[in-house]
Amino acid sequence: MRLPNCSFQMSIAVIAGLGNPGQKYRNTRHNIGFDIVNRLAADLGGTWRVEPRFEAEMAPVQAGPNKLLLTKPLTYMNDSGRSLGAVLRYHKLEPESLLAVYDDLTLEFGRAKLSVNGSAGGHNGIANLLDLVGPGFARYRIGIGGKPHKEMDLADYVLSQFKPAERQILTERMPDFIDHIRLIVDKGIESAFNIINQRIPTSHERSHNQ
Repeated sequence: MRLPNCSFQMSIAVIAGLGNPGQKYRNTRHNIGFDIVNRLAADLGGTWRVEPRFEAEMAPVQAGPNKLLLTKPLTYMNDSGRSLGAVLRYHKLEPESLLAVYDDLTLEFGRAKLSVNGSAGGHNGIANLLDLVGPGFARYRIGIGGKPHKEMDLADYVLSQFKPAERQILTERMPDFIDHIRLIVDKGIESAFNIINQRIPTSHERSHNQ
């Protein structure tokens, strides 16, 4: 699958939701990236198909004037860079053309944050991307909250399913997540920073504090 006649000039061309494939991992915290790009594909009329050469599911879509390649690596989270590195090399794209969408347990639940630089922050999927793709890609992070108690194994927590109340919050927040991604694509990283990273209480935070 090759994107037709596009000159991206370091704008976002590939939006990758990070997660783990298979029924076993559906609705888990580590798969919020998959959930968001699935919704984005549905909103933009994209159709997913497996691309074995990239070890990924991919859906080309049109967002206004922008041609995008939505991608879900099928390599499992910790090898995300293998799949996405192949995608970028094939399309002759730089890391700056990639937006990775994924979970972050250092953010409050349901909060979104946009960043570019920095370490992997303990996220194995991002560590693998830094190793195999390199720095410079944009990161759209969704807070899944911290472990309920320190003794809990980290892998058990990120691979646990959302509670019904948490799933409801994410459902309510999903339009905001999609708007953020559209903003990143339409206006660019710098403009999107100023809006996405504002510390404005989300609707569920406001309800909780009333």
